[in-house]
Amino acid sequence: MFSNIHSIPTAAEIAQTLAEESSCRFPSFSASDAITLGLSMRKRFRTSRHAKGKGLVISIQSIAGHPLFCCTVQDLGHLSGIGDVSLDSWSVIEGMINVVKRTGHSSYYVEKGMAAMGKTPKQMGVNGGAFPIWLSNAPCCPIAIVACYSGSSADDHRLVATTVRDYLNKLSRNGSAEAPSMPTTVPPGFSDEVLSPNGEPSSAATSP
Repeated sequence: MFSNIHSIPTAAEIAQTLAEESSCRFPSFSASDAITLGLSMRKRFRTSRHAKGKGLVISIQSIAGHPLFCCTVQDLGHLSGIGDVSLDSWSVIEGMINVVKRTGHSSYYVEKGMAAMGKTPKQMGVNGGAFPIWLSNAPCCPIAIVACYSGSSADDHRLVATTVRDYLNKLSRNGSAEAPSMPTTVPPGFSDEVLSPNGEPSSAATSP
């Protein structure tokens, strides 16, 4: 009787989802980054929902549609005809990726926005779990999309968003640790004298 009733997200929930994706900006994004993200998502899923008999498909591709990473977690199908994931899962995830390409926003944000307008899940046909990869110096459009699908919009979005955020935090920490420091001494063979505007050593120059 109440199967068509669904919760309408609040404005705060929608704003939080938007702020979440807006805060994730990459300095650069390569195929190696895509592989690292994909494997991290796979590992996180296997240590959580995989043990509960859930399956997952992961797809990371450039905004132009070039595949950078994709995999299936759990079996695609059994002899019984019932699998943890199905061929339809790949069709669904492609639809989610297309939502990000059209809007520039995560599919979960779009889903929340449509729900706020009173759309039912069946009318929306949108699943959360696809997330845009933005570069910090390229605000015109995402550079790539990372997506996963298991059938749970909230869980899939959380998995992707958390993995992306943690990876960015790791990049930030590594960048700070590896930042070169300015030399405090004059390298051998170089003079530390200060030149005046006419090219002659000034009185501030020190002798070796």
